[in-house]
Amino acid sequence: MKFRTRLLISFGVVVLIPLLVFGLGIRREMSRSVTGQYEQRVSALVNVINADIAREGDRIGARLATMKNSLKDDNNFRNVVVRGADRSYVLDYAGNAMRLSGLDFLQIQDDEGRVVSSGHFRNEFDRLGPAVSGTTLLRAATAEGPFLTLVTSDTAYITPSHRFRLVGGIAVDSQFLARLARDPELGVALALPRDSTRSDSGKLVVGPPLTLPYIDATDGPGRVEQARIEITRSAALLTALQRNVNLWFAAAVLVAALAALLLAGWLSTRISEPVEAGFRDMERRIAIGELARQVNHDVKNGLAPLRNVFRHLMQVARDKPAELPQVFAERQGTVESSISYLETLAANYAKLSPQSERKATDVNAVVRETIGGSSSVRAKLADGLPPVSADALVLRRVIENLVSNAVDSLDRKNGTVTVSTERGKRTVRIAVSDTGRGMSKAELDRAFDDFYTTKPGGTGLGLSIVRRLVLDSNGSLNVETEPGQGSTFVVEIPILA
Repeated sequence: MKFRTRLLISFGVVVLIPLLVFGLGIRREMSRSVTGQYEQRVSALVNVINADIAREGDRIGARLATMKNSLKDDNNFRNVVVRGADRSYVLDYAGNAMRLSGLDFLQIQDDEGRVVSSGHFRNEFDRLGPAVSGTTLLRAATAEGPFLTLVTSDTAYITPSHRFRLVGGIAVDSQFLARLARDPELGVALALPRDSTRSDSGKLVVGPPLTLPYIDATDGPGRVEQARIEITRSAALLTALQRNVNLWFAAAVLVAALAALLLAGWLSTRISEPVEAGFRDMERRIAIGELARQVNHDVKNGLAPLRNVFRHLMQVARDKPAELPQVFAERQGTVESSISYLETLAANYAKLSPQSERKATDVNAVVRETIGGSSSVRAKLADGLPPVSADALVLRRVIENLVSNAVDSLDRKNGTVTVSTERGKRTVRIAVSDTGRGMSKAELDRAFDDFYTTKPGGTGLGLSIVRRLVLDSNGSLNVETEPGQGSTFVVEIPILA
């Protein structure tokens, strides 16, 4: 991984992590703010509902008080109660009074709690009615079926010994609940004991519920239980709100991350260019120093035998001049071997800096010339390849070195070496493949180092020279290898423009 890439990743991590933490903090605060606003709205709506229910109770109570005064002054009602006159007047009394007062429910109960007159259901007379105290939610029976009503009660004395209870109320229906829900984004639903049908389907309950006394009087006087008035909000609304928050949050993070990455890329470029230049200069100095030490070592190895021979000859010339020709003849092989070693060494070092002339070159022709009629090397050459910009001699030396290494990797065992060509993107690709021993990762990491070799008697300059020649031709060199599976060296040379 390049230093610039590492620097870019580091900058990205340093910038993006605080950005992400900051963004998540903002999102959490947004959610908390939205939740707080909802809680305030729910609390305000609870107070409004309590006030509305109390106000409705007062209105019903005021109507019952007016009805109570009218009932005291009604002589016909008094005659029926006191003297036992025609009862039909009493049976119809509640219905007429209910319509005149604008109520939806009205019962007149005697001192024992029995219904003497019912405005909403005439056939309820003589049944035990509900014992209502204060504002209560009542489920009452009618000929058409049960209905909900919000009721309260009052007491009327016709005579000191004749006491009656007036129970009156208004219908609790969807319109009533809609009037309670003043907030357009919030709703009101009822939850009755043992009632599986709910009016808040598809909605979420928010905030604590309000409770009201509840009596189910459809089959008798009933008993006092608790009903809940719940504040609801639409699940779809909440989902849409969350989706919008997430969408805008993601968009903000994406834009900020893109800006941060652009900034990180610019900073990494500004910082990495001089640093990488310094690294390259340091690497060149190290390489030159290594090469100088290697040259010094190799030259000393060649000069040491010569120095020893000439010292021996000088000693013989001084002490036994007559034996000098014989001794020289004996040591002549050492002199010639050392000179030959130095000449070979000089030739190898000269290859590190070859002179080349790039021009239009036919890659297939160079490959054919290089492998000749060798039976151990196969060729798979693509037709119609365009000429490349390279020195034919340099290209031949590259192929010779790669083919020689490939043949050596077979270790004189059965195997194949293949040289293939094909057209790439603005390049011509030359691949030298073998089925030899391959290389481990450690060997591959050092394969192109100067003077590194795994072959007995090798100079360790073959692949190093290949790499330099390819780079001098503005090409690239890649290796695919696996221990025991062989290697493939791929050279790409740019097409002649």
